[in-house]
Amino acid sequence: MKAAETRMFKEAHQAPAVVERVLKENRSEMELLGTFLRRNTPPFVLTVARGSSDHAALFGKYLIESLLGLVCSSAIPSIHTVYGRHLSLGKALVIAVSQSGESPDLIEVTRQARRDGALTLALVNKENSPLAQTAEVMLPLWAGAEEAVAATKSYLATLASLAQLVAAWAEDKALKEALAILPEAMYKAADANWQAGLDALVGADNGLVVGRGYAFAVANELALKLKETCAFHAEAMSGAELLHGPVALVAPDFPLLVLAPRDKPFRGMVSLLENLRGKGGHLLVASSESEALELAHTPLPLPARLHPVLDSILLVQAFYPFVAELSVARGFDPDAPRHLSKVTRTR
Repeated sequence: MKAAETRMFKEAHQAPAVVERVLKENRSEMELLGTFLRRNTPPFVLTVARGSSDHAALFGKYLIESLLGLVCSSAIPSIHTVYGRHLSLGKALVIAVSQSGESPDLIEVTRQARRDGALTLALVNKENSPLAQTAEVMLPLWAGAEEAVAATKSYLATLASLAQLVAAWAEDKALKEALAILPEAMYKAADANWQAGLDALVGADNGLVVGRGYAFAVANELALKLKETCAFHAEAMSGAELLHGPVALVAPDFPLLVLAPRDKPFRGMVSLLENLRGKGGHLLVASSESEALELAHTPLPLPARLHPVLDSILLVQAFYPFVAELSVARGFDPDAPRHLSKVTRTR
């Protein structure tokens, strides 16, 4: 099997076109929603999601808190479905994120939130799904059929949609302008040459994916994909937390995939890389910045920077084809990870 023949690899390369469509199709509704939210500011935001969608929601949390100054938290669905507790959500904004829109726990949380008076927004890939019908507002992800079990284009469409929502809500002109050229930048990122990273990871069993800010949000997704498609035990780690204890894991050749886009945490990430250089691990650094790449044992270059919010999306776009190749190199099928199915229903 060749990685380029897998559905995951092909769907990852479809993502720029999907993002271009989702930004175009949802633009007017996002602007209307942004205007409504400025006039009716919610006391807080609650996200409802699982798996890759929850990692996308974490990206949304960083956006909402850093650009809007509103508290954003991730719902614990079992509080509703297992413990039977009723939460007071008042006039909150509740954002439910799902590819399939079929998981009973997400549907139940969204239903209860709407009954309580919250504004419920669903970002879903299936417009006729139960979750889409439960929420007051539904915006499709326009990703089309996603056949590989591991989500790629739907996840990237969700990140772009959340960025578009916050840009409209905050009236952030610079972010809106960057979103307009995001698909073009994603095409370039999809062709990034990360082949050097295969040798460092093909024989490894454990590692860390390290980032801060928006990059930490996407680090969770990268770690999940390494588990799903490569049977590689990876954990996401904040660059601010690594030296507080987890650095004890670092041994000779222990891989650390460090995400270092040009954002406010960048200087701290460079200092972290300098610190880690003497600890024996193998540093794979994904960045557009030569200052960070020069500290890597294995540099993973990105195209030139686009925007501090959106550069982490480019990191994911570059990573997805790479992890499909890594999966094949390790003897797995990235389209059909063991023990997994496309739709997971939990309560």
